[in-house]
Amino acid sequence: MRTAYSVETVRAAERALMAELPEGALMQRAAAGLAAACAELLGRVYGSRVVLLVGSGDNGGDALFAGARLARRGAGVTAVLLAPERAHAAGLAALRRAGGTVAAADVAEEPVLRADLVVDGIVGIGGTGGLRPDAERLAGTVARSGAAVVAVDLPSGVDADTGRVRGAALRADLTVTFGAYKPGLLVDPAREYAGVVRLVDIGLRPSPAGAELEALQHADVARLLPAPAAESDKYRRGVVGIAAGSARYPGAAVLAVSGALRGGAGAVRYVGPAGAAVVARFPEILVSDAGPAKAGRVQAWVAGPGAGDDAGAVAEVLAADVPVLLDADGLRLAERDAVRRRTAPTLMTPHAGEAAALLGVRREEVEGARLAAVRELAAAYRATVLLKGSTTLVAGADGGPVRVNATGTPWLATAGSGDVLSGLAGSLLAAGLGALDAGSVAAYLHGLAGRLAADGAPAGAHDVASHIPQAWRNVRR
Repeated sequence: MRTAYSVETVRAAERALMAELPEGALMQRAAAGLAAACAELLGRVYGSRVVLLVGSGDNGGDALFAGARLARRGAGVTAVLLAPERAHAAGLAALRRAGGTVAAADVAEEPVLRADLVVDGIVGIGGTGGLRPDAERLAGTVARSGAAVVAVDLPSGVDADTGRVRGAALRADLTVTFGAYKPGLLVDPAREYAGVVRLVDIGLRPSPAGAELEALQHADVARLLPAPAAESDKYRRGVVGIAAGSARYPGAAVLAVSGALRGGAGAVRYVGPAGAAVVARFPEILVSDAGPAKAGRVQAWVAGPGAGDDAGAVAEVLAADVPVLLDADGLRLAERDAVRRRTAPTLMTPHAGEAAALLGVRREEVEGARLAAVRELAAAYRATVLLKGSTTLVAGADGGPVRVNATGTPWLATAGSGDVLSGLAGSLLAAGLGALDAGSVAAYLHGLAGRLAADGAPAGAHDVASHIPQAWRNVRR
């Protein structure tokens, strides 16, 4: 499990560790890791041109000490000081002893444009707003330079705790972060500024109980995947009910069922007006036209994909004492109080536009503060919420760390992809996973299946569904 921690938690861990170490030892560890990453990115250090963008905080000190190490290996290193009077004194002295030079921000354009590598040490993890004007001008020059950019701990201008980008920010090719991941490195929009993220172990040991974010890895997903036992039958493996589709959107039902069939449950019941289309595609499906309340035994329900205005079916599903997944029209048709009153788990799977409608805000507000939005929605509905998007987030009904999905591809932004995800997650609910695990595992497999289906080219939702078994096998290997 990859975990990310708030700035406050990281700072507390740093203070505890610094109390046990000689003065400056922690910064030297960080600088050594940073210099090694820069050298690897450069390939050939000797004769390379490196520019350090140095602010007034410890990030600037890390950059200066790392620059000194590179200078001793033959790089030409120039430090651009944005606050000369507050630059880290020991780091600056080390750079000068190693043969590095210093330039003021107002004459930095030439060295930046000639640089092979730029190291962003402007703002540390305590920064919460966009770049100041002088730093913003430098960021523009860096963007024009074509140099590789390495951010120290996180890119300057992004919010470490929330992932927000409130103004101009510097884009990195590589971010070298120290001791622990920060939420902003894993959540968009900040994540797209970070590039590849490398964690350098400097000895910090924050408690996992204090994590803000979790990201499942292959081993975590493999451990959670349901597997039939020797005595299993289709009912013991779980039955998932799908209340979806309409005369106008029969394809949504077909796609939700396609995801459900590949999610580990033993059987799928379909309820709705698209039964003929569903059976024509999947003859193994159990079809009922009696409504969810009379459809027969299920261990979980999926309601909403392509359902149109069938509020009655959604209400029947919510009244069932089994886990329920709400998606698409089901999110719009479900009464908040009916969701809040439920004692069985509820998993809601909105995209940013649907989340904005449920919260009564603009879509841009959700997209700019995804972590806050998913937490707010989970608290408002007392439900587990899977917020789909460039970084899919899953927040539990009872708080705790938010799960962030590490898989996926932009090619998943295609009609019907969310229907497949809903069916897959619903099947995992029926197979016995809790709402947080079902949403997280489904997002992970769905993302992998999307990568496999696309393979660098456009893919349809049906392609994604057909690649779920391969994604499942890849995780179990």
